[in-house]
Amino acid sequence: MSSSLSLLPLFSLISIFSLSSAYSTTLSLSPTTASPPPPLANPWQRLNHLSAASSTRAHLLKHPNTSTSAAAATKAPLFPRGYGGYSISLSFGTPPQTLPFVMDTGSSLVWFPCTQRYACNSCNFVNVNPSNISIFLPKSSSSSMIIGCKNPKCRWIFPDVQCKNCDQNSTTCKEFCPPYIIQYGSGSTTGLLLSETLFFPEKSVENFFVGCSIFSSRQPAGIAGFGRGPESLPAQMGLKRFSYCLVSHRFDDEPVSSDLVFVGGGGAAGAAAGVEYTPFRKNPKSANPAFQDYYYVTLRKITVGGVHVKAPYEFLVADAAGDGGTIVDSGTTFTFMESRVFEPVAEEFEKQVGRRNYSRAREVEDRSGLRPCFNVSGEGSVSLPELSFHFKGGAEMVLPLADYFSFLDDSVICMTVVTNNSTREGIGPGPAIILGNYQQQNFYMEYDLENERLGFKRQLCK
Repeated sequence: MSSSLSLLPLFSLISIFSLSSAYSTTLSLSPTTASPPPPLANPWQRLNHLSAASSTRAHLLKHPNTSTSAAAATKAPLFPRGYGGYSISLSFGTPPQTLPFVMDTGSSLVWFPCTQRYACNSCNFVNVNPSNISIFLPKSSSSSMIIGCKNPKCRWIFPDVQCKNCDQNSTTCKEFCPPYIIQYGSGSTTGLLLSETLFFPEKSVENFFVGCSIFSSRQPAGIAGFGRGPESLPAQMGLKRFSYCLVSHRFDDEPVSSDLVFVGGGGAAGAAAGVEYTPFRKNPKSANPAFQDYYYVTLRKITVGGVHVKAPYEFLVADAAGDGGTIVDSGTTFTFMESRVFEPVAEEFEKQVGRRNYSRAREVEDRSGLRPCFNVSGEGSVSLPELSFHFKGGAEMVLPLADYFSFLDDSVICMTVVTNNSTREGIGPGPAIILGNYQQQNFYMEYDLENERLGFKRQLCK
């Protein structure tokens, strides 16, 4: 079995569709705003940047900071961005202030850059002038309130918070919830927690729990957490499901967008035609609370050109602590695989592609940080083995070639999957496979929260 790709530029679009007669809210979804700076203009340098960012993101998802103490730590457009993410615009406050947010299913807190003194360190990596970053101003909103230490929502972030300056027998306290510190694969942020109004034309959510960041590193926009925690946007809105559809994006920040739809309210929501479903795994009872945010699914096997790749079982199926297994993450660009999974996949590609007389491009592998890469110079089209993920329940995700190999000229093509090159024999902490947004392109992706399952079907998104 093989997949082919015409050697033409690919453009990004994202579409999201409502599936319920209950209330729905649609936002514009688009690939994230700033163009890469001149040092990343070389296509292989850009791939190296994105592969390194994906690996770093994977490391943080697998080894999240467990300390959350103050000392440690409707319709809207969704846009793809040059540094590998997708963004939406959300409106907070009274009157509403609209800001861009990176959509992230691998975390739960929603936060925005806050105050006129907001500082963003190293944000020039995406060619963003810190003075041009969109800022939320609490003083301009009559609905802004700082979350108090005794507020039950404070425990969403700080489960063991101690309100030392409060009367423990009193329900009122002027002490604030401690400042948060959150680390992401690309940076970090810190700030205070607010209660605000999230505004949509069709619906408003009062007393929405949101972060007001005063300092960030490499985070030029806020993040909208779509994870499984109580502080996430889907949880606070009481959504039954949300869905999106990502087409191929070139990381060039073309001004394109489409719809992300939230479905909630009463009534049953039917399944979309042709959608295959696999159940979410129950979130692990892990010592690391960050694992509670992830969308775990069970990957039964991986095939390359119809050949079953022999990946160790304990890497494919998560244990009770959340180690091993697969999560779906919109905030990771290139899919991550632990080396014990990645190496058999890469070797099977090398074996099958070697029979097609495509030679290895090892110099490009060194420059791009991706492998395997193959020379395809002079070819009008490229035919490579098909990569398929087989999930519990019989759902099969057969990837189009553009989702797992990438080229930026007409001579070399590289597999867009990254690994940690670990030499350990046993499974490491956290998920072994992280399904990134690059591999989700041209798929309708549905997070059915009511029925605890992930749905997908391949389609042209526009």
